[in-house]
Amino acid sequence: MTDGARTWTPGDPGVLQLPSGRLVRGRGLRRPLPAGPAPSFAVYLLGKQPPEVPWEARWLPWPDFRLPRSAADARDAFHEAWKRSAAERVEIACGGGRGRTGTALACLAVLDGVPAEGAVEFVRRHYDRHAVETPWQKRYVRRFAA
Repeated sequence: MTDGARTWTPGDPGVLQLPSGRLVRGRGLRRPLPAGPAPSFAVYLLGKQPPEVPWEARWLPWPDFRLPRSAADARDAFHEAWKRSAAERVEIACGGGRGRTGTALACLAVLDGVPAEGAVEFVRRHYDRHAVETPWQKRYVRRFAA
């Protein structure tokens, strides 16, 4: 693992530790920014363009309770987030921090080696028990392949 000062701290609010030890923070954008260091890179999963932030961010068009508008863009964003999480503070966020964020975190878990069939349960156990809200989001994760 890399220098902890450049990544998140395990146990901090919203921080998910993947099996490899990589740390990714999930959060809901309708809530205040948590105390502590800011992300160095973020992927925002929203139906409309997010507001500007002082860190590098990527917008993935994704309407609430639905799936990403582009599966190819989603795959690319998830791969970038996973790679960067080895050495940077990566944040994944949507409005509430559960459905879209949980789905994206489950896909990152698949990229990190968690079997797709168990990725939703992994995220519910280690991030939020209500993560991945809809049947089609669960199916999206089950069909997501590293």
